[in-house]
Amino acid sequence: MRWLLPEHIDDILPEEAMRIEVLRRGILDLFFSSKYELVVPPLVEFTDSLLTGTGHDLDLRTFKLVDQLSGKMMGLRADITPQVARIDAHLLNRKGATRLCYCGSVLHTRPLTPGASREPIQIGAELFGERGIAGDLEIQGLLCRALAVAGVKGARMDVGHVAVFRSLVTSAGIGHELEVELFEALQKKDASALKTLTKRTDAKTRAALLLLPDLYGGAEVIGLAEKKLPQLPELKKALETLRALAKASPIPLSFDLAELRGYHYHSGVVFDAYCGGVEGPVARGGRYDEVGKAFGRPRAATGFSIELRSLASVAKTKKKKR
Repeated sequence: MRWLLPEHIDDILPEEAMRIEVLRRGILDLFFSSKYELVVPPLVEFTDSLLTGTGHDLDLRTFKLVDQLSGKMMGLRADITPQVARIDAHLLNRKGATRLCYCGSVLHTRPLTPGASREPIQIGAELFGERGIAGDLEIQGLLCRALAVAGVKGARMDVGHVAVFRSLVTSAGIGHELEVELFEALQKKDASALKTLTKRTDAKTRAALLLLPDLYGGAEVIGLAEKKLPQLPELKKALETLRALAKASPIPLSFDLAELRGYHYHSGVVFDAYCGGVEGPVARGGRYDEVGKAFGRPRAATGFSIELRSLASVAKTKKKKR
């Protein structure tokens, strides 16, 4: 019994370890060929920097301990993306676009999905300093090529945009308390709660909010949203971005305009990638322009992270010859 590991923590044995390593090398080679530079953030940081700008969700997922040298609270990283944002803003501090990539283990207090490992291996890429649609296109294109390196079947992506909901709330002058309640109702797809809550808004905003859960499907969703949602500048810009992604993607996309994952963290497009043989997403990403501000440098940012172990379990890559 004393040799048992904690729940959702596992050893990686030779066969699986080799599949992971071959895929890791293949994806990193792709990143390098696309001019992304490798960084290796530390496994542990002080929580006042590790959790900066990431919101309450990441705080709950982070294991914490006291540093015996300083007496300060430290955290074992639950996500590498905020660390890379810190490196870009605080250490590199470059002008113009910066492309960074990484690969390493993270640790979660609880599994993200039933049966998931609490020690996933993340490999990802982050693009800083590119504010326009070009940045979103580059990042999603790079993710699609990474999935192609893995040779997986049935690759597809679910895409949302947090500015759709945010622009409706902002234009209607909805207070923070009601915004939180509406957010939770949309996340739970709770139609009854949404109907009740939207009675506290004007008729135009109510109609738009009630429509959001139905705006799910293929590219036709974008056209429907353009016709039926209010003509707000930020909302129009969000839909233009989604349309550009739909035209450029080499894999099937579905759109969900009520998808608000990472609402307090992301600032634009959000996406989850799926493939055959894996339950749940194998990659997640999106735009998070506000995070750099927490490190003293406002900076456009977008990127993705792949759960390498999940992707390797269905990858068709070949072992490289020595």
